Amino acid sequence: MSNRLFQGIIHQMHDSVDRVIGVLDNTGAVIACSELSKIGESRAYVCEEMALSAETMEIDGYTYRRIGTNAGSDFILFVEGEDKVAERYASILAISLSNIKNYYDEKFDKSSFIKNIIMDNILPSDIYAKSRELRFDGNESRVVLLIRFYSRTDILPYDIIQNMFPDRTKDYVIAIGEQDIVVVKELAGETSTAAIEQLAQGISDTLNTEFYCRVGIGIGTVVNNIKDLARSYKESQIAIEVGKVFESEKEIVSYENLGIGRLIYQLPTTLCEIYLSEIFKHGSLETLDKETLQTIQIFFENNLNVSETSRKLFVHRNTLVYRLEKIKKLTGLDLREFDHAITFKVALMVRRYLTAKPIKF
Repeated sequence: MSNRLFQGIIHQMHDSVDRVIGVLDNTGAVIACSELSKIGESRAYVCEEMALSAETMEIDGYTYRRIGTNAGSDFILFVEGEDKVAERYASILAISLSNIKNYYDEKFDKSSFIKNIIMDNILPSDIYAKSRELRFDGNESRVVLLIRFYSRTDILPYDIIQNMFPDRTKDYVIAIGEQDIVVVKELAGETSTAAIEQLAQGISDTLNTEFYCRVGIGIGTVVNNIKDLARSYKESQIAIEVGKVFESEKEIVSYENLGIGRLIYQLPTTLCEIYLSEIFKHGSLETLDKETLQTIQIFFENNLNVSETSRKLFVHRNTLVYRLEKIKKLTGLDLREFDHAITFKVALMVRRYLTAKPIKF
């Protein structure tokens, strides 16, 4: 909110109100006043008292009232006097300034601007003009994190995340839905994917330990141009959805690390069904029991190493070889051969993809 805008409104009201009137910011500094000499004064004690009090209170010969209904409002109006007239003036002026502030925020607020970009609600040709108007540096490196709350909490998800990113000049927290919160994080210099994932893990751990919230976090790719934030946001959405299919055990999923799952996710389901029918023409995937599927999974995790896999499964090497021969007989694929193993791995992922009934973007 512009201090000059507040001052302009206060100046216009001065002739209609026979009292000293003004506005404090969230630090208690006088940022606008009908008596110009008071601008810059500090009344931090007022903010401290107001944080513990009702919406309106009288202190040291002035009546103070929050601008807006939010208890954590960034601005407080004050009117000279502690009488009923001062209280009435404060009530009327606070409502007027609150409405003007809401209009200004909607038109000029950077968070609203960012939200319009990621939701594709602004034309590409208008992005640069608007960024210049807002003095927004569009060439900084940024990344989009989508935080999806899977459990409910008494505190609004937006408020929780906003408190974790207090620097509103660089990081933007945006509520997309009731359970989805987007963080547009400005990065200092070159930041690796691992460092961003570490940041996301810190968010997840804090939410889990302090608020008992279970979340999933999707991470888009780093962008260096403001217009590409929409792409990073879509990537964060895909990361969460693909992660639910292929990385269900992970809370943090980065778009860059989705691998072949990202490719499969973009395939038409009809094409996937044809692929499965062709791969398993010698036998059905459904004929493989749970134990056999677990054996296959451990075999893949150990890079097709028979000895290491048998050790992890606590079975004799010959038992594992027998199981692999059984799989070969049913499917026609020998998992000890790299090409066959790749084919089978992709087929398993395609099957999981079809079972999950994916959401397309």
